[in-house]
Amino acid sequence: MAGIRSAKLKRLNNAPQCRDPEITRSQILDAAEEEFARHGFKASRTEAIAARTGVTKAMIYYYFQSKEGLYRVVLERCATTILPTLEQMNLEQLPPQQALEQFVRQLLLHTSNNPNLPRIMFLEAIQNKGKYYRDTANLFSKLIAILERGIAAGSFRPLDSRHTAVNILGTCVFYFGALDNIKHLWPSKQMLSQEMLEQHSQEALNFILAGVRAQ
Repeated sequence: MAGIRSAKLKRLNNAPQCRDPEITRSQILDAAEEEFARHGFKASRTEAIAARTGVTKAMIYYYFQSKEGLYRVVLERCATTILPTLEQMNLEQLPPQQALEQFVRQLLLHTSNNPNLPRIMFLEAIQNKGKYYRDTANLFSKLIAILERGIAAGSFRPLDSRHTAVNILGTCVFYFGALDNIKHLWPSKQMLSQEMLEQHSQEALNFILAGVRAQ
C-alpha cells in the first residue's frame, strides 16, 4: 500500500516538470481520485484537482472534456483495475471454494492497496444514486458466477447468489469505507498497518467461507 501511495505522490509532485501526455493524464486521474474520495462528485472542484497536479483547468477539460467526464474515468478505473489480475488467475478453472478464496484474497489485497475505492463507491451511491456506477464494469458478475458454480457442484449451500455477492463485497470493503468510524474500536491500533490488514483479511475470509459452505 505504501508503495502505491508513494508512486502516486511522486507523480503528483513531478507534475509541473512533466508534460508527457500519458503521464499528465495519469497525474490528473490520481489527483481526481483523491478529490472525489474526499468530497464525491458534486462537491469536488476541478480547481483543486488542477492545483494538485500543476496544470490548468483547461488542460483537464482537454483530456476529459468536463468534470463529469473526468469522474466517469476515475470511477471506471477504480472499478476495473482489479479485473486483469482476476483474469490472469483463471478462477473458472479452479474448484469453486478455491476460486472463491482466491477471489476474496485478491479483493482484500486490492482494496487495502486502493482505500479510495470504497469511499468513491459509497459517495457515488449516496450522492448520485448509482447514476454513473451502472455504466461501470464491476466485480459482481465474476463473483456471482463462482457462487452459482459452487451451488451447482454442491460445494456451497443453496443461496441467492446476488444477495450473497453483495454481502461478500460488503464484508471485504466496509472496513475501508468506514475506517474513520470503526477505528474507535481499536484506539491504540493503526487501522492500515500490516498487522490489522492481515487480521481483517483472515477474519473476513473465515466469515465468508463459513457462510457459503454446504453443511
